[in-house]
Parts: sequence; structure tokens; C-alpha cells
Amino acid sequence: MRYLTIALTKGRLADKTLEILEKVGITCDEITEKGTRKLIFVNEDLKLKFFLAKGPDVPTYVEYGAADLGVTGKDIIMEENRNIFEVLDLGIGKCRMCVCGTDQARQLLRGHEMMRVSTKYPRITRDYFHNMQHRSVDIIKLNGSIELAPIVGLSDVIVDIVETGATLKENGLTVLEEVCKISARLVVNQVSMRLESDRIRDIIRRLRDLNA
Repeated sequence: MRYLTIALTKGRLADKTLEILEKVGITCDEITEKGTRKLIFVNEDLKLKFFLAKGPDVPTYVEYGAADLGVTGKDIIMEENRNIFEVLDLGIGKCRMCVCGTDQARQLLRGHEMMRVSTKYPRITRDYFHNMQHRSVDIIKLNGSIELAPIVGLSDVIVDIVETGATLKENGLTVLEEVCKISARLVVNQVSMRLESDRIRDIIRRLRDLNA
């Protein structure tokens, strides 16, 4: 029996994912060792390997078969648009993708003139404004603190992840529209789903039963 490899998103999401996996009997002591410099973590008994990656890289590892399964946010799946199977909402890492700005920007959203939108998510932003709002926008791709863009006049609004909204409020911004709800999803390599169907479907079933 070959190893199944699972790619986890670094940080808090990895911790939450490992908690869920432990509840369904999938554990890996190596990954919880303090100060370890290992990149690959193994559970020999279950024939499972784990590794940690940045969220946007997880779908890439899964698409190309470097990982059979992965856990990452719905926002990453939508933005990366990789050829992978999204099989289960894990119900963790919940937040929202929103259009945010000042109260004055609300009027701009109701009009039809060209707007500038700053975001880390150009694909999601373009699809939202084109398909839902039926309008074109000038998208500015940023990687840092997106909230800064409307404050300094770089853009009219932003599209970004909102958890509590505290950062928006502190900077005089507010949620103007909700684009979609976000949570962590289990994704699977298309070939692995066919070749390791029984093992992968068993993992999916156990995780689904946990949320039932």
C-alpha cells in the first residue's frame, strides 16, 4: 500500500485541520514536535505523509499530484482555479469575501461609472463584478495591507477577506457588499481519486460524518 500525501495550509488552519483529523483517527505525532525542521511528516501505521505549504500553493501541489489531498480556503480554490476536486466543506476557517470601502463609496457601487478596485484576488473580483454586477472595473493587484488602498486614494473600494471587521472599522471602512462565504475545503487530485478511491472516500466519509 503506497503512502497518501496530504498538503496542509500553514498556520492556524493547519492546527484546526489537525484537530479535526485527530477526531477521525488520522494523526501524525511528527508534525506536532516542537522545533522540528522536517518538511515531510509521516505516519507509518496509516501510510500517510503530510507537509505544510502556503495556502495558494496547496491547490498546485494537489493538481500536479505532489499531494493526493489538500486543505485550503475556498478563496484560494476560486482564485487559483486549478483542476482539482473540491470534495468537502470542513466548516473551519469561516469568514467572508467582501467589497469594502467608505460610506461614500456605496454610491459608486450603485452607479455604472468605472471604479478602481484593489485586491489580492483579481480573478474573484473580476468574476464578481462581471457576472453579478454586470460592469467592468479597473483592478489593482496588491499583496500587502489592502485596507490602505482606499485611505490613500489608490482605489475606490477593495475586495478582501473579512473575519471580524475590526481592522475595517479602525480605518473608517465598512463592508459594502458580500461576495461569498469562505471556509476551509478538502481537495483531491483527480488521478488519486480514481486510483486510491477506497482510501480517499473513506477519509471523506469519516470527515463528513463528523460534521453531520
